[in-house]
Amino acid sequence: MKSQAFTKACDRLSELSGRSVAWLIWVVVGLCVYEIITRRFFNSPHIWTYDVTNIFYGTHFMILAAYTLLYRGHVSVDIFYGRLSPRRQNILNVINHLVFFFPFVLVLLYVGIDSAVYSWSYLERTTSGMPLVYPILKTVTPVAAFLLLVQGLSDLVKMLSPAGKGRGF
Repeated sequence: MKSQAFTKACDRLSELSGRSVAWLIWVVVGLCVYEIITRRFFNSPHIWTYDVTNIFYGTHFMILAAYTLLYRGHVSVDIFYGRLSPRRQNILNVINHLVFFFPFVLVLLYVGIDSAVYSWSYLERTTSGMPLVYPILKTVTPVAAFLLLVQGLSDLVKMLSPAGKGRGF
């Protein structure tokens, strides 16, 4: 019962974080339209729109990784996987999580924290002078890695639970 409460809490965190940043794509689209109109019709390009668009799209992309994992939306190659029994699919998923997923996410978390701390230490800015790099862009990487780690743990607990064994995940 405790594992079910844990997975529900983890899944809720992924759901909440994903839904809260999904709207950022509209900010990116609005900035792109703004830049196109000002550049083409008024001959007045802005260097800051490139930086801000990258920051918002990067945030959108990174934070939605855990949400995408929750709904199994990541790209998967099913050449052999689809031919396996549900029990063997589950075993393969556990092995993949332990050998590939968790080491990658832990390295991403470690490097992300290191990069964010360094960026905050000298208040990093973009080439156009925008002060959004350290509070947003560099901090998003460890936050996204943490969210991925939490969702990966939830998935692993589901795979190892009696209900998850033998049904494929």
